[in-house]
Amino acid sequence: MQAWDDAVHALGVAEMDATHREFIALVNLLAACDDTDFAALFEKLLDHCRLHFTSEGRLMRISRFPALNEHESEHHRVYGDLVQMNRAVQRGRLLLPRAFVKQGLEEWFNDHLASMDSALAAHLKRVGEARVDLSGGLPVL
Repeated sequence: MQAWDDAVHALGVAEMDATHREFIALVNLLAACDDTDFAALFEKLLDHCRLHFTSEGRLMRISRFPALNEHESEHHRVYGDLVQMNRAVQRGRLLLPRAFVKQGLEEWFNDHLASMDSALAAHLKRVGEARVDLSGGLPVL
């Protein structure tokens, strides 16, 4: 993967930037770990992505983001890919999941960040940054 770079990755929405920092850090750990730690870290990636995508979904709903369906469809597609990869990981088949972590996720993340997430961030800045706590609390606008 790559190191966090504010010039490339920061969107100016605190919740999104924090989540994206965590995503990059977790993918970097996965890319560098040995086979004995890979399965547990991959589970953490799944958990992170579930919360990450749920949080962005809440931001989109609260702010009435017009491209919600397209953005969430992309999240569902990638999460589905990760679930499929996890099945292979649980069977001890790490070659394809390792390649996906090292190459596929980086490319997807960079494209998704530059297009869908940057559009969401611009929308949130226009309507006032919505804050959502992951426990389901009410947003503070």
